[in-house]
Amino acid sequence: MPVTVIVGVQWGDEGKGKVIDLLAEKASMVVRFSGGPNAGHTVYNPHGKFTLHLVPAGIFYPHTTCIIGNGVVISPSVLLGELDELADKGIDTSRLFISARSHLIMPYHTLLDKLEEEARGKAALGTTRSGVGPAYMDKVGRLGIRAGDLTDLDGLRQRLRFVLDQKNTVITKIYGAPPLSFDDVYDQYCSYAKRLAPMIRETEPIVAEAIERNHRVLLEGAQGSLLDVDFGTYPYVTSSSVIAAGAFSGLGLSPTKIDYVFGVVKAYTTRVGAGPMPTELHDETGEKIRQIAQEFGATTGRARRCGWFDAVAARFSTRINGFNGLVLTRLDVLDSFPSIKICIAYRLNGVVTDRFPTSIAALEKCQPVYEELPGWQCRTADMRRFSELPKQARDYIRRLEELMGCPIDIISIGPRREESITIRPIP
Repeated sequence: MPVTVIVGVQWGDEGKGKVIDLLAEKASMVVRFSGGPNAGHTVYNPHGKFTLHLVPAGIFYPHTTCIIGNGVVISPSVLLGELDELADKGIDTSRLFISARSHLIMPYHTLLDKLEEEARGKAALGTTRSGVGPAYMDKVGRLGIRAGDLTDLDGLRQRLRFVLDQKNTVITKIYGAPPLSFDDVYDQYCSYAKRLAPMIRETEPIVAEAIERNHRVLLEGAQGSLLDVDFGTYPYVTSSSVIAAGAFSGLGLSPTKIDYVFGVVKAYTTRVGAGPMPTELHDETGEKIRQIAQEFGATTGRARRCGWFDAVAARFSTRINGFNGLVLTRLDVLDSFPSIKICIAYRLNGVVTDRFPTSIAALEKCQPVYEELPGWQCRTADMRRFSELPKQARDYIRRLEELMGCPIDIISIGPRREESITIRPIP
């Protein structure tokens, strides 16, 4: 049985939650490998509507084990809130395990995230202010506190005292904010430990054993490839490796174990926060897309920036991830448009290019070169076969495949599991 990585193709918000929930029906394990509570996966299923920030989207199936891997940074309060919400709706969460190597978001991380963004003023990055970036900074700076520390409260006390002294110096001396209380923070995390410690494991052997037993395993990504800390639109990126390669270090998994890399791509383009977006529409068309699709952030509620499909960016993402197949989501959002545009190249300093620039300064100057296709102007949400789609919709899909250089295996035409068209079954 295959090991499948699922990642976003664009700047996130592509609909990965639905895709993972859909594919998890046949999986024995779903493992989250990157990001933190700044990611939001919205899932509609027979149990209701759920917005998950940390719990893997396979949690709704009683046969599926869910793991939060070492590449994730965890806010205990957010995680416990999700677990409570799931329990209130009758969802069994006893199959959830947390890597002892995953790092924790601490109160000073969220405070520093807020203070740093405020200090940037107009140059703010547009973070969710959930402490994700500062937590990853401490991970790399060897100041992090990990989930495993919640199983050794005496050790936690010593480590927290050392780290908090340093953080309070920054908070008070640089930003002029009041210091955090050691006792308050320590007591708070001791209370978290009472509930979370039983879930904390050395998770690498659990995943390895499932693979050795030939079980189907899904590796769940967060955000989108264009927000990757190395290959995204730096510095307007997230703080972790969210492309398919991040699954290896984010779980302690050998690259030889991956069988299938699956990309989730939206039928148009959206972005949250600051940073260049060549196809962004500042007109009635952009607002129409936003209102039809209700493009507002699952984590922050912020309005998402909307634009036509950017094939240059999507092709770049396909190249660095090595996708075997794609899920095209939100096709139904385009049902009412008489014509639809696709950005097939950029014009940069008078020269047309099909390359996605490394330089953020260059990307900010890029003007989209569009190809216009006729729209289909009919409802697609009730269609269940590719052949049922109007010719114009099929032509649009085939053109996207051609431009990205990768087949589209599944088309999503609504938020629910059943609102999907499978062109080719996923291995």
